[in-house]
Amino acid sequence: MINANYIDMKDYARKDHFAYFKNMANPYVGVTVNVDITDWLRDVKARRFPFFHSFLYAVAAAANCVPQLRQRIRGDRILMYEQCPCSYTVALEDGTYCYCTLHTDQPFAQFLTYAKAEQEQAVKAGGIDDGEDSDALFFISSLPWLTYSAIVQPTPSPADSNPRITWGRYFQMEQKMWIPVSLLCHHALVDGVHLHAFYEQLNRQLSEMCSL
Repeated sequence: MINANYIDMKDYARKDHFAYFKNMANPYVGVTVNVDITDWLRDVKARRFPFFHSFLYAVAAAANCVPQLRQRIRGDRILMYEQCPCSYTVALEDGTYCYCTLHTDQPFAQFLTYAKAEQEQAVKAGGIDDGEDSDALFFISSLPWLTYSAIVQPTPSPADSNPRITWGRYFQMEQKMWIPVSLLCHHALVDGVHLHAFYEQLNRQLSEMCSL
């Protein structure tokens, strides 16, 4: 069980915003941003690190650095997780996919070994079950075949409050390498300033990985 605590709503600065957006038919807010991965991609290729799990590690670290992305709605209250794992899609040979859940709060080298083993087990199981505490998860997917400028995500009804993070195929523009990264969140918990904070943290995580 992942550690989590309820926020004291009496002292919560966004309680009016929370009430306003919580019950909307489509309460999500999201953006797609082209992220500069020039230096990071060069290092990943030079060191022969796996692209997907390396980028996933940076994305998860960035998302966990923004407290609002670790918040989930439970009735009229907000639950704050200490650390959120990722559930991501893995392509299967029959053209479908399964889900794989990874905990990223570990050193990068250790994570790569762990991630490879967990993905192999997930492929063998072949399921799309997110486990007992699905509220804790970041939902992650990728479209490595497409460079896109926007994406429409399927969302449940009633709405959940898990952030959804997706990226596409990286591309070259003006002698730099870029990758489209989309973030979709529940607006009762997340505003534009928090979306911006995620991308700032992602840039920082990518730079720090290059410096290791």
